[in-house]
Amino acid sequence: MININIEAVGIKDIKLPVRIRERTGGLQNTVATVSMQARMPGAYRESCVNVFTQALNKYMDEMSTTIFSTLLQEVREALQAESASIVMTFPYFIEKKAPVTGTRSLMEYNCTFTGSLGAGAERDDLILSVLVPVTTLCPCSKEISAVGAHNQRAEVSLNVKFKKFIWVEELIDMIEQSASCPVYALLKRPDEKFVTEQAYNNPMFVEDVVRKVAVSALAHPDIIWFSVGVESFESIHKHSAYAYVDSDDIAE
Repeated sequence: MININIEAVGIKDIKLPVRIRERTGGLQNTVATVSMQARMPGAYRESCVNVFTQALNKYMDEMSTTIFSTLLQEVREALQAESASIVMTFPYFIEKKAPVTGTRSLMEYNCTFTGSLGAGAERDDLILSVLVPVTTLCPCSKEISAVGAHNQRAEVSLNVKFKKFIWVEELIDMIEQSASCPVYALLKRPDEKFVTEQAYNNPMFVEDVVRKVAVSALAHPDIIWFSVGVESFESIHKHSAYAYVDSDDIAE
């Protein structure tokens, strides 16, 4: 009989209602998609599903990176595992006011918590990720055109490791301030005029956006590592424009 050791076991894409703490002090109800796995010693043969689901149910009333260490430690000990990891993706909503009329609407942002804990580690390796839509306006198009310039929606993906707790809203603000203009869920005509002119007066290549986000992340006292990518869904091309930077590759 061939003895085959299973290196890792887990659950994938389980959906759970969770509550996420907001910067304003409240708790936001959302639905998260969660995957967990544990690296198992060869001698362990029990089912892991109950351990994973019980741990998630225990903490879903207030899920945040601050409890990931405890959750992963409980899973690792219960399964006698060498390591444990979790990926939790969820939509996060922020109420935004239109820039002129003040019209309120909810803007959706895609967020991910990623955590891992190895044997003997005192603190898990945590990454907070946000995906933020923005507007970019092409500087080249503006320069060569007698009238107008092409603009488009872009998406900025920012991943950070941190030494102290950091709010999702902080990262979103950092990104929106680095683009030609933020994106809103609802705008009236005076607002459309404002954002169109704001983007026109603030042209950005994807390289410009990624540099500005990187500069802000480098200046943040609690961010110890980051990566940022910007994809612009070009309005006059079939392809996208893209730029990326990793803080490990930035020379001081």
